[in-house]
Amino acid sequence: MAQPGVPGEDDDSSVDLPCGRTVPVADFHLGMREYQCACGDSHAVVLDPHPLSRFVPEDTVEVLKTAIGTSPDDEFEEFGIAHLLGAVMEEHPQEMVVHDASRNGSVGYALLWVASFDARELHRRVVELVVNLMEHALGHAEDDAALQAFETQLADFDVDAFVDEYREVRDFEDEWDEPT
Repeated sequence: MAQPGVPGEDDDSSVDLPCGRTVPVADFHLGMREYQCACGDSHAVVLDPHPLSRFVPEDTVEVLKTAIGTSPDDEFEEFGIAHLLGAVMEEHPQEMVVHDASRNGSVGYALLWVASFDARELHRRVVELVVNLMEHALGHAEDDAALQAFETQLADFDVDAFVDEYREVRDFEDEWDEPT
């Protein structure tokens, strides 16, 4: 008889994907960015050890960490991948799942997010969300000049072009991937 919370038992050993399929959590590893599913789709994959710089440059990561505070009872001390993916899930609740693998010591991660869309599309949606967060934060700063400058830069910003260039520079398939 399976015991709740015992690694390898119950929901710790498998994850329900957005497409409806169920697969073992061991199918996901730290180097993975996409899961090639038997349903025929490629699902974007994010694990809690993945850095925010997977999606945006380090200087933007630092701005986000400085500008976005976490609550005192938050288990994470600073804004990170869990917060960002939580925000993406709020925007796309039917298209993403999160799996808590924290009790499964054999997989190397605690949280797993899987999207119904591919890794490039997730990257695009994350960048759009980050831009919206930054615009919202500037709106609260009561600095009209900074907001105007941001909106001017935003008018020239092409999310798709940024994502393509960033993914090419980062070369996610290479084990020597480094922050930009």
